[in-house]
Amino acid sequence: MKREKLEDYVTSIPDFPEPGIIFRDITTILQDPDGFHMSVDGLLGLTADADYDGIVALEARGFIFGTPVAYAAGKSFIPIRKKGKLPRKTISAKYALEYGEAEIEIHEDAIKKGGKYIIVDDLLATGGTVEAACRLVETLGGQVVRICFVMELAGLKGREKLSGYDVRSLITYPGK
Repeated sequence: MKREKLEDYVTSIPDFPEPGIIFRDITTILQDPDGFHMSVDGLLGLTADADYDGIVALEARGFIFGTPVAYAAGKSFIPIRKKGKLPRKTISAKYALEYGEAEIEIHEDAIKKGGKYIIVDDLLATGGTVEAACRLVETLGGQVVRICFVMELAGLKGREKLSGYDVRSLITYPGK
């Protein structure tokens, strides 16, 4: 049954992974053709007025949304992956996790100097991973013209970490 809003396709699971947290599960968007269509069309809408050369997306869920957006817009798709997964020469960026840090990387030749890019990901939480992705694009001489998310957890203040960028979300939840 087709629903009116994208939020209606998200399953909210209370007290997961710990008491007081509401887990917002995007897999139910993906499992429903109408929900998936609505999310991709919504992201295309968030990019429609931008001047850009390609879509950059983060492993793994960003790929799910970024690839069809790039395809539908007739733009290139540039993957950012976890360290050690790309076969050619790369650059990497570290970012903080709750306990420790992680690292992502991009092929050195993936970004054109002076190119304009939109980053697409599924979720804006604390913003650390996407901030690292922005650093990678900019280090290679590209410009991040917009960052688009399916969902945003405003209570985790990720937008503040990305305050120098044009950040847009299809769904914004006030809490964590």
